[in-house]
Amino acid sequence: MSIAKTYNPKEAEDKWYSYWMDKGFFRSVPDEREPYTIVMPPPNVTGVLHMGHMLNNTIQDVLIRRARMQGKNACWVPGTDHASIATEAKVVAMLKEKGIDKKSITRDEFLKYAWEWKEKYGGIILKQLEKLGASCDWERTKFTMDPDLSEAVIDTFIKFYREGYIYRGIRMVNWDPQGKTALSDEEVIRKEVNQKLYYIRYQIKDSNEYVIIATTRPETIMADTAICINPNDERYKHLQGKSVLVPLINREIPIIQDEYVEMEFGTGCLKVTPAHDLNDYELGQKHNLEVIDILNDDGSLNEKAEILIGEDRFAARKKIAVLLEEAGQIEKIEDYKSQVGFSERTDAAIEPKLSMQWFLKMDELSKPALEYVEDGTIKLIPEKFFASYKHWMENVKDWCISRQLWWGQRIPAWFNDKNEFVVAKTEAEAIVEFEKAGKSTQSIRQEDDVLDTWFSSGLWPLSVFDGVRNPENPEFQYYYPTNDLVTAPEILFFWVARMIIMGHDYTQKPPFRNVYLTGIVRDKLGRKMSKSLGNSPDPIELMEQYGTDGVRVGMLLSSPAGNDLMFDVSYCEQGRNFANKIWNAFRLVKGWESVEAPATSSQKIAAEWFEQRFNQTLTEINEHFENYRLSDALMATYKLIWDDFCSWYLELVKPAYQAPIESETLATVKGLFQKILTLAHPFMPFLTEELWHDELFGNRDEQDCIIIAKYPVAQAFNEQAIKEFAIVQQIISEVRNIRNAKGISPKVALPLAINATNIDYSKYQDSIKKLANIEDLSFVKEKVSGAVSFLAGKDECYVALENNIDVDAEKERIAKEIEYLKGFLASVEKKLSNERFVQNAKPEIVQNEQNKKDDAIAKINILEDSLKSLG
Repeated sequence: MSIAKTYNPKEAEDKWYSYWMDKGFFRSVPDEREPYTIVMPPPNVTGVLHMGHMLNNTIQDVLIRRARMQGKNACWVPGTDHASIATEAKVVAMLKEKGIDKKSITRDEFLKYAWEWKEKYGGIILKQLEKLGASCDWERTKFTMDPDLSEAVIDTFIKFYREGYIYRGIRMVNWDPQGKTALSDEEVIRKEVNQKLYYIRYQIKDSNEYVIIATTRPETIMADTAICINPNDERYKHLQGKSVLVPLINREIPIIQDEYVEMEFGTGCLKVTPAHDLNDYELGQKHNLEVIDILNDDGSLNEKAEILIGEDRFAARKKIAVLLEEAGQIEKIEDYKSQVGFSERTDAAIEPKLSMQWFLKMDELSKPALEYVEDGTIKLIPEKFFASYKHWMENVKDWCISRQLWWGQRIPAWFNDKNEFVVAKTEAEAIVEFEKAGKSTQSIRQEDDVLDTWFSSGLWPLSVFDGVRNPENPEFQYYYPTNDLVTAPEILFFWVARMIIMGHDYTQKPPFRNVYLTGIVRDKLGRKMSKSLGNSPDPIELMEQYGTDGVRVGMLLSSPAGNDLMFDVSYCEQGRNFANKIWNAFRLVKGWESVEAPATSSQKIAAEWFEQRFNQTLTEINEHFENYRLSDALMATYKLIWDDFCSWYLELVKPAYQAPIESETLATVKGLFQKILTLAHPFMPFLTEELWHDELFGNRDEQDCIIIAKYPVAQAFNEQAIKEFAIVQQIISEVRNIRNAKGISPKVALPLAINATNIDYSKYQDSIKKLANIEDLSFVKEKVSGAVSFLAGKDECYVALENNIDVDAEKERIAKEIEYLKGFLASVEKKLSNERFVQNAKPEIVQNEQNKKDDAIAKINILEDSLKSLG
């Protein structure tokens, strides 16, 4: 069988993903095994695969594949989120292209279009995740508006309402004029914006005097209902009890007093606009001020503004500034920077707006969600996010859960002809509730608003296993609580906290044990990757170019938990090169002819060393996984395969050119090769499955796949033996370095003498001779005059180069090395002479510094002796 020179990812990926699906390897049903469950953070149905999804889902797949190989019943539940605001915006835009205005059609007609859009585009991202190799149980795919999941949402609303947690009222909310809906505080992104600060003159009634008010929002002056001063401000004592005229419209408003006004801030005078600022609203309530809302839902000015009616708020801002200038009512205009809220979904500037909405009381509900994280029941990884989580949970506000949209779960509240309401699942049940209360049952209609998307996704770990409607069902009992949640820090409060709140409320249990928070994917300049910046590569194109395994490796090599990922395509190239390295190692072994013979002693020693090194690395990898250091786990796997297996072990055991290899050694190589493939599989599923089935490793039946092969179990290892072999490696590397430095061909055999102090090198002689090309290996008790020397561990080694050495150049090299080591020694001695360091540092750290000192002194002594021997 001819072996391709390079690995063909496309062919392997298509073949093995279909095979895994056909054989049901991703499928999970409850059995006697320990469950390992992950629920996918459901991407929006509007979405296509981006780099954040790539990172998040690669991490989940690594965790799920490893758990599957460890014999656990691995269940990864995929799905999508209906994303009310984003999806409705997409459908409205689609209808606009068809010449249809949303206002011109009924709700049912709109929803018909929305469902058609969802069926056409909503599954794109899940198909793309298959390309990534995501080993989800696709038969369990859920959508947050599936009938069973929607019923769970409605049941939860009714439950919370009846328990007194949900109420309806007029409150100041965050209004998205583009989405035309209320938002919760967590859906508002604060950004620093360059603005203008307008200093406006308000004339005192019946006077030529005026007060100056500074504002960034001159378009709202028509909604002013008072001017407020601090009662202790001597500058304005004479204005108490007077009134001012609102510029341009000359409406009279009172001057009120309140210590809320900071005398040192701005001009010390504050315009009070209760309809368009939360703090002003509270001040207005306190002083019983009129509330004048001058903005329509789309952010344009309404008739209450009296002027510029129908103008967009930002256009009105520019025009009103001109009008004020013309009227002589502008004192000055300054550049100003301030924080402005923007909609997380539409990026429209938020308007504070008084609105009738539905709210969920969060104070009591949120307490257990904080306790779970405080006591370690739920671990946030990394822990640095705990402080912000704690702050949010301790300062949580009631959650505005209603949205003025049509796409989503419609709130189960019903109104009669007198605008009284009841909460019930169906109209029939609502009639019964009205009758019980002795209220009219005429003209019953359902609430138009839908629930916030996060309300439904907050139930996700519960509802995907039908735990809300049927908590006693075997699947829910088996899979819940889930194990690990992998998500982004920016939705720690949107989603994670709310899942914990709802999970506890229903089950008195947490919905998961660990929350792995990924970083933001940034480009090499540190900018967040986005379509608008044009700095985000297409993940599908990356996988086409570098192979899926290469991209997976590239993503994980640069993704420490919770820290931003500075991504560069060079990482994917490194991943592809790693795949090719494994492929080339396979080609090398595959090309060996064997002869029936036992392994040589040096081959056995090499195998024993690699077994020890394998178990040492596996122990390290397991520790990394336990602490969710996946990038470190991959790097340890990478080094074990690239360095220890390919660069050392295979070089140590491979036969001479065109010579056969001993059959016993070949069998050992095959066994170790399969072990490293199982270790690499969670990171590189396609390549490892492709090689697993090659005839080199024998005939396998159709179920004998690496995806369900046993993950290696770490055995005890001999650390001393590993350290000893590391010195042998150092000797080989140093001899190679001498060749390179002196320009000596690798084909020229050199003599090597070792002053051995505590290692028996006899068993390593063949390995040293082979890899360092040594013609004569001797052991001495004295220094070898005129030879190049180096230290390996504590043993001095000598390479006699005869006429191949430039004495003056060698003296210069040794002198520079001595100078460097003396500088290093001085820094170590300074640290050890610091009493505070010695007293406060751990004993092992102090000992490590002492070891560095002793090692430096020994090297300096050897080098000085070498310098003397050169004359």
